[in-house]
Amino acid sequence: RVEPAAGRFDPENARKAIINQYGENAPELDEMTTLALGALLAYLTDAARGDMSQLRVPDIFTRGRYMELDAAARRNLELTENLRTGEKRGSLLWVLDKTKTPMGGRMLRSWVERPLLSPVAIRRRLAAVEELFRDNVGRAELAEKLKTVGDIQRLTSRAVYGAANGRDMLALGNYLSAAPEIFAQLGKYQSGMLRSIAATEPLENLCTLLRRAICDEPPFSVREGGILRSGYSEEVDRLRNIRDNGAKCVAELEAREKERTGIKKLKVGYNKVFGYYIDVPNSAGAVELPEEYIRKQTLVNGERYFTPELKKLEDDISSARERIETLEYDLFRDVLRQVGDRVDELQALSAALAELDALCSLAEVAVRNNYVCPEIEVSHTLTIAEGRHPVVEQMQRDTLFVPNDTHLNDTDDRVAIVTGPNMAGKSTYMRQTAIIVLMAQIGSFVPARSATVGICDRVFTRIGASDDLAGGASTFMVEMSEVASILKNATADSLLILDEIGRGTSTYDGMAIARAVLEYCADARKLGAKTMFATHYHELSALEGTIPGVRNYNISAKRQNGKLLFLRKILPGAADESYGIEVAKLAGVPESVIRAADAHLRELNAQGAAVNVTPPAKPESDQVSLADVGADAVAERLRAVDPNTLSPLEALRLLFELKNDLG
Repeated sequence: RVEPAAGRFDPENARKAIINQYGENAPELDEMTTLALGALLAYLTDAARGDMSQLRVPDIFTRGRYMELDAAARRNLELTENLRTGEKRGSLLWVLDKTKTPMGGRMLRSWVERPLLSPVAIRRRLAAVEELFRDNVGRAELAEKLKTVGDIQRLTSRAVYGAANGRDMLALGNYLSAAPEIFAQLGKYQSGMLRSIAATEPLENLCTLLRRAICDEPPFSVREGGILRSGYSEEVDRLRNIRDNGAKCVAELEAREKERTGIKKLKVGYNKVFGYYIDVPNSAGAVELPEEYIRKQTLVNGERYFTPELKKLEDDISSARERIETLEYDLFRDVLRQVGDRVDELQALSAALAELDALCSLAEVAVRNNYVCPEIEVSHTLTIAEGRHPVVEQMQRDTLFVPNDTHLNDTDDRVAIVTGPNMAGKSTYMRQTAIIVLMAQIGSFVPARSATVGICDRVFTRIGASDDLAGGASTFMVEMSEVASILKNATADSLLILDEIGRGTSTYDGMAIARAVLEYCADARKLGAKTMFATHYHELSALEGTIPGVRNYNISAKRQNGKLLFLRKILPGAADESYGIEVAKLAGVPESVIRAADAHLRELNAQGAAVNVTPPAKPESDQVSLADVGADAVAERLRAVDPNTLSPLEALRLLFELKNDLG
């Protein structure tokens, strides 16, 4: 456990930590980024307690590179986990992720969480996906080869930290062996991204080293020996031979000494007191022994000697296992060092394979689910023909998903007011629009017949109702906080998904807030963002034609044989009614309650309890015009006049003067 240390956020300490890590390559950063990076490096140094040379200079994210998605948008659009259980199943990532490697899965997740803003970068990905999309055979072959590639990134990190064992390095060598063939297969493609991947160094020499060094079945522990393959080290092989064939080595030495001395009765013996010795019997007669023979013991019937070679053999036999374990460990650490020396190349290779895996996954999903390549523009236009929700259509395989069109821009179709009954699919329709935009900016094909997507800098969502009991915030307070954040941070290039704003308070307050928010979003001088606005305040539909850029749409439903039938189709115009009682009936509300509700509804309708919406007031402006000054003067003169004392001629003269005052 690493204890927190306030000193890590000291500017001088932070800068020192960055320089110590990156040396001459240390990046020039602003103060806050320097503090964050320095503190992070200091923490990692304490936690890892080892080499961190594999850490590259960080990639600093700046505005304008990736789409910013807040927590509400990630949650409501279910990008990586579903709302109900928090599981991956039921999320956009679940639909798109058909990757074969852990690295590819992480890469695809990062793409989903960080859609691109550069049209060039988006089209670069789309071009690669399109080539793989059109080549079913080649894509299937690549997928099969990628199945043999494991987590090179994690194994590289383990090697650099010295935490890898023989099995890790054997696996790394096997994974690297697939790279040359994979990269060679990409040579037929023309897209820039695939060509860049194909040009990656496959590290065949490192693969050769690992496969030559590590045996086929290394033990889990690195200190027990048995890791290295025969032939990698002559000394290890010699010690293994001694360990496994000690008696044979002694017999071979005895035969050599007999031949060298000519003494046929010479023997090599062993006892626990003296160890190994050479026995020369007296019966051999007077013979001249080699100089290296050293007398060890004199017996009645002979002499016992030892030689440096015999002593070394004895030492080797008695200590072979321990020496093998030590030597193999040292040699294995050297292999890890050589892997660590290639960390930059290994990271580049693993990133290339991860990108290829993610691209193949997007292409495979596009083929399976009948997606199309979107047109990417630098504009404020969003046009989707027969769009579908990618997750809902996969979760509901037994029912036909009804596709719908979407058209938004910065002129006549800036705000879409969507009305219709609950459960009819308003939220699904709006979510699918946002998800299609995100998919397009990820570089993925999209579920539609065609799609033209102008780059959106951010996607905001205000969907659903929940309170924050721990934070002391009610449902309505949470809703208003989210709305406030959206209106403060959105730009004209953003896409806003607003579902039933104002429903958490009284009807009049709620509708007033909903209308004010809608007017703010539609006004190009204040925000002017592309907005989809679902509401049950049908009175707001009167704003079409009153506020520029506002359009009404409704999701169709009809009564059939006393039941409510949802048609799921988006049509121009406002909904005629909410069908709330019919939805309550579908939900299983008791029949007596349904009858009472129907009676109350008829009574309210008879009383005319409708809320009228007046045209929007002229927007306030801080600038005072000449017309405003003239109007004030005219108003002042009129207040000073008593019409009961004016003659007809005086009245005409006054009107003439007032007209001249107003210009």
